[in-house]
Amino acid sequence: MPDELMPVSKSGRTAMDVALEAARAAGAIIRDRFHSEKEVHFKGRNDIVTDVDLAAEKTILDLLTGEFPDFSILAEESKPVDGDSPYKWVVDPLDGTRNYAHGIPHFCTIIALAKDDHIIAGVTYDPVREELFTAEEGKGAFLNGTKITASETTELSRALLSCDLGYVDEKAGLALDMVRSLWPGMYSIRLMGSAGLGVAYTAAGRVDLFFHHSLSPWDIAGGLVLAQESGARVVDRQGNDANLFSPSVIVSSPILIEDFLKRTDGLPWRTAP
Repeated sequence: MPDELMPVSKSGRTAMDVALEAARAAGAIIRDRFHSEKEVHFKGRNDIVTDVDLAAEKTILDLLTGEFPDFSILAEESKPVDGDSPYKWVVDPLDGTRNYAHGIPHFCTIIALAKDDHIIAGVTYDPVREELFTAEEGKGAFLNGTKITASETTELSRALLSCDLGYVDEKAGLALDMVRSLWPGMYSIRLMGSAGLGVAYTAAGRVDLFFHHSLSPWDIAGGLVLAQESGARVVDRQGNDANLFSPSVIVSSPILIEDFLKRTDGLPWRTAP
C-alpha cells in the first residue's frame, strides 16, 4: 500500500517501524527468559500462560499505545481496548507458549495492524533464530528483508503439510483422522506448536500447506497479510476466504489448496460445526 496510507506515530514513525521495535523488545524478553524458571498458569486443560507472556505483552502494548494512543487493541492476555481510530493493533506476545514452557525453541511474537478489521501490515518474529517475517499490503512479504514466496508445489502427494492440534479436543481428533486418511498420499507432515510460525513457514515456502481448526484473531493476524503477499491464499475449512475472525484456516498456494479441498471433501474435519 502507498506509504502515505500507513499511519504515522506521535514521534513521526510509521506503524511498521513501531511494530518492529515492539516485536524486537518483546523478543529480547522472551529469549532472555527462555532457560530460566517460569511461572506457568493453566487457562484450560492444555492452554497455558507464563509470566513471560505477560511481561512481553506489557512491553509491546506500552510501546504501541505510547505512539498510537487512539488505536484499538486486541491482545491475547489483555482486555480489548476500543479506540476512536479505525486502526486496531492485534497482538500475540508469545505464540507457541507450550513449546516455550517445555524448552522447545519454536515460538514467535505476532503484531499486526488492521484498518476496519482488515489486516494491512504484520510482523512475525522468531527471537531464537532472529527471523523477522514482515509484510505490508501491496508491498510483498519478506524474511529479514529478503523477499519470500509461497511454495509452487501443485500436488498433495508431493507436499509437506503442517498443522497444529489447538485446544479443542474433538476437532484435534478429527484433524488426526484426516491426516490418517490422507496418508501416505503426501510427502510428510509436521506438528508446529506455533500457528504463527506455521503460516510464516508456508509464506516462505518451507512447508507447502498449513491448516488449523481453532484459532483466535491474534494467532492468524500477521499471517493473513504475510500469506497474501507471498502469493499464498488463506481459506477456512469450508473453502471460503478467511479473515481476522475466521476460527479455521488452510494456507497454501491457490492450486494446492484446491487439491487439498478436493482430497478432503466430505471428511468430518471439513464438515464438523
